[in-house]
Amino acid sequence: MSVELLHPDGMLQQSDYAPVAVATGSRLILLAGQAGVTPDFKPASPDLAGQVHAALRNIAIGVRGAGGDVKDLARLTFYVVDWVPQKWEEVLAGITRAQQNDGLPAPTPPITIIGVHALFTPEFVVEIEATAVLD
Repeated sequence: MSVELLHPDGMLQQSDYAPVAVATGSRLILLAGQAGVTPDFKPASPDLAGQVHAALRNIAIGVRGAGGDVKDLARLTFYVVDWVPQKWEEVLAGITRAQQNDGLPAPTPPITIIGVHALFTPEFVVEIEATAVLD
């Protein structure tokens, strides 16, 4: 396994994501920000949870296309339009769908959420960058 997710003593012991990922390997996969879109560049859903799930599905497709798998993900960075902490439940709902349908690990690798004013088009409410490490 190229990525080990950890919850070291003394750090927040949340269950949704691991605060630390230790990655070893010889290949690094850096995915461009993935929006919650269909292959024809249409929003996959009008809501945040649906777009989070679609963006994570696109990440799974990208990692697998590069010869890896979702277990190789070492970091996720979410860019959320008009972020407020109350949106966490919607983000979590999208993550849960990706865990159930696309094999995203539970807990997920480390997550950072960054609030932004806008994305590429007004219909997009989230974009997610990912880093994966392969043996």
